[in-house]
Amino acid sequence: MQSISVRALVVLVVLFSVNAAQAAPKAELWPRWQKHDPSNSQKIDHGAWDRFLREFVVANHPSGINRVRYQAVTPEAVKSLKGYLRALQDLAISNYNRAEQKAFWINLYNALTADIIISRFPLASIRDVNISPGLFTRGPWGAKVLAIEGEKLSLDDIEHRILRPIWKDNRAHYAVNCASLGCPNLQPTAYTADNTEALLEKGAREYINHPRGVTIKNGKLQVSSIYVWFQEDFGGAAEGLMEHWQNYAEGKLTDALSNYSGGLAHDYDWRLNGVGSEP
Repeated sequence: MQSISVRALVVLVVLFSVNAAQAAPKAELWPRWQKHDPSNSQKIDHGAWDRFLREFVVANHPSGINRVRYQAVTPEAVKSLKGYLRALQDLAISNYNRAEQKAFWINLYNALTADIIISRFPLASIRDVNISPGLFTRGPWGAKVLAIEGEKLSLDDIEHRILRPIWKDNRAHYAVNCASLGCPNLQPTAYTADNTEALLEKGAREYINHPRGVTIKNGKLQVSSIYVWFQEDFGGAAEGLMEHWQNYAEGKLTDALSNYSGGLAHDYDWRLNGVGSEP
């Protein structure tokens, strides 16, 4: 990577981050959830969520974005999804090992998001779900919508106070799905302790090699706003971002990134990731 590329990206990423920092939650550890039991080999059953995903997620959509057939979800599927969420809330997750916990929190986030969308469908964007506290907030992320081990939690709690600070794995951004076209793919199978690593790698590669993730457009590097909002998770500097993209880039994108020496732009598509949504 040429040094001029890094310098240009540093300037632009810093400028974008000034505004983004006001909106993007920081990773702030909730110490209560650090407890785990490495000796516990018990498995959590994610079968109900896996069946939901296999039935309603379209993984071969022409857009290259996994879509959800929200309009096709049956009352029986809704009942099963809600039963799955109740079952997760009945677990004493602090007694499980780290691998089971990681899959648990990812699946909980995604299943809860799906339930929120389905219960209010049809809608154009998850940001139309105005249940978060605060006068100027949009979306469901700040609302305390369930309880684990007696603690009320929000989607923000799961992502920014548990997943990000405990595992410090930037690939978590490719796992949690916000039901939007700009978001990394909702995988068509549930996360488990056994497949989490493979699914995280798959999600990163799919996203970075899709135009909504990283692309060169009109001679300028165009990336998802995720990389600006959460720059701290990708090394906190342009070098870290470029290295991350290059680790997963394939084909023409590999050469484009290696030879790039311009600026950076970013955006994010908040339209619902349903079948029939554009593009």
